Amino acid sequence: MSLVRRRLLSTAAAVAAARGPPPVRVALTDSAGRGVFATRPIATGEVLHSAQPLVTHPSRSLFHEVCYRCLKRKAGKGDDSRGDCYFCSDACREHAEGFHGIQKKVDWSLLDDHCRRLACMVISGDVGADCLDILQPAQLHQGTLIEMEEEFELLKSTFRKAGFQEELTTLLVLTKQWYINILARIRVNAFRIELVASSYEDLLSSAVASVTCDASVGNAVYMLPSFYNHDCDPNTHIVWLENADAKLKTLRDIDEGEELRICYIDTSMDVNARQKILTEGFGFQCRCQRCLSGD
Repeated sequence: MSLVRRRLLSTAAAVAAARGPPPVRVALTDSAGRGVFATRPIATGEVLHSAQPLVTHPSRSLFHEVCYRCLKRKAGKGDDSRGDCYFCSDACREHAEGFHGIQKKVDWSLLDDHCRRLACMVISGDVGADCLDILQPAQLHQGTLIEMEEEFELLKSTFRKAGFQEELTTLLVLTKQWYINILARIRVNAFRIELVASSYEDLLSSAVASVTCDASVGNAVYMLPSFYNHDCDPNTHIVWLENADAKLKTLRDIDEGEELRICYIDTSMDVNARQKILTEGFGFQCRCQRCLSGD
């Protein structure tokens, strides 16, 4: 490790130590499983903590516009792409080298983006097969289970055709149950990433994108942010600045012991639309104060 890098890491560690641990804790709620709670009074606008993603995936249409690993948008007209995708830095390219090398050998268009990416990361040794086990799974209908079983057979066939039979046999992790459990967790815990503009030019681009097409640059799965429960009138929100590193910020003053909640969907929708999306997409009926009041 270079002297400059050691100094940077030492400085970062010193800053983190000075700030202390984030003012949150994970604990059981009365009705929604685990949740995140404040360990002290927190002021409006305070950054609670940041979080790096466990798994990311850029939108298919933006493989040459956002970084394949961290989802950072390409700056200007410079090009640092290598064939099938773009990397914003040598560090991102090197970090993704293992699983990207596996992914680019075959066509994955028929498989779920996140799950096949995670499968490639497991086979390459970048992450453990159980890295998402702690997260809450989605409630799956029988029809969905049948679809997943069919997808798993396709996944195995795809790996075999790509010449990864030995890795599959050695790891003994890519079982049908593994696939179903992972996909169930990804479906309910993946965040849709919309970057906040970092310059005037980016602001104009973002404004155009939000009007003409999907403004999302991709999706990501996190650990601690996935423990935040939903509220249609949230006291906390999650933001992304230049890349997929998430920041959790308060929207109003928080009391010690108060649960911190984010909104999983568009808060501008009416109550019926919100209930429909949360029931069908996340598997629960929202009973927050805003929904109970019919707002």
